[in-house]
Amino acid sequence: MVEQSDPVVSRRRLLCAGVAVAGGAAVGAVAAAGPVEAAPGTGQHGGTPVKPRALQPGDRVRIVAPAYPGDGRLVRGREILESFGLVVEFGNHVYDRFGYLAGTDADRLTDLNAAFRDPGVRCVVGARGGYGTQRIVDGLDIDAVRHDPKILIGFSDLTALHGRLWRAARLASLYGPLAAWTDTRLGPDSIESMRKALMTTDSIVLTRDPAEPSSAVTIAGNGSGQASGPLLGGNLTMVETSIGCGDFPNLDGAIFLFEDTGEAPYSYDRMLTQLRRVGALRRVAGIAIGQLDAAGDGSSGWTAAQAITDRLADLGVPVLGGLRIGHGNGQLTVPIGATATIDTVAGTLTVDAGVQ
Repeated sequence: MVEQSDPVVSRRRLLCAGVAVAGGAAVGAVAAAGPVEAAPGTGQHGGTPVKPRALQPGDRVRIVAPAYPGDGRLVRGREILESFGLVVEFGNHVYDRFGYLAGTDADRLTDLNAAFRDPGVRCVVGARGGYGTQRIVDGLDIDAVRHDPKILIGFSDLTALHGRLWRAARLASLYGPLAAWTDTRLGPDSIESMRKALMTTDSIVLTRDPAEPSSAVTIAGNGSGQASGPLLGGNLTMVETSIGCGDFPNLDGAIFLFEDTGEAPYSYDRMLTQLRRVGALRRVAGIAIGQLDAAGDGSSGWTAAQAITDRLADLGVPVLGGLRIGHGNGQLTVPIGATATIDTVAGTLTVDAGVQ
């Protein structure tokens, strides 16, 4: 996965190489933290989602950068959030640079935990994706999250945070745009979708878009073409590289959501094959597929949609593609952890609100 509008640096190479930045960072406490399990009484296989309060005009939201540093696009993101009547502030290290990261691991983690610990902050907004969240996610202050549940919104590299919040605290969160906003990619529909997810308790309904390459993946699976369960997942690269870690979601009975960018058809094949080999998809209820951005034209033999269909068709569960979730144009916002229903006949994904 490669973040759009950035120099072409393969985050997959960084993930696989186990990056060590020259000079080092103060990461001992992060490494020592280790995986954090679900809150007592919930277990990692189920549990009622904890939903933070919906935002109201006047609420404070804080933009933090757990991965790449902020850039000029944050100005537009701030404007949009302020148009909702929200008070927007920035973490201390949002614009810092340490190699390709937004400051050292210790500084990025400090900003993240400060946002979750501040009782006046009601929503934590990711500045950018790229790479870096996995380096600090084990140090997230789960006690603070449990004590004062608040909204997290972001996507891409922040999939690690969504997974950790669900695994450790059963906190529902929002998989949607980052604060680094680009109007050429994100239009009025994206703005309204984000506002609705943040500030209302209405259910969210997405309809399959035939223009999306993933719309070619539609599998009835169980005959009815319908399935329900908590919506879990996010960026496929991040889900696959979290296997064995505290942010890897248990997908038993879930609707597995995935999207990605800059991945060739064979890469989707490889990642889904790995999830199958570890048994992660053995008891999944259904699969929802977002945007397969910049996946190539299929000149290698298969399109991404064809490779995905080949890997999922024999699971016997409904699979719905064509959803505008992810790195493509017109990205929409959906709650992670809330109950979702896919209907391959109607071509819809319906998700309960992620807030209350």
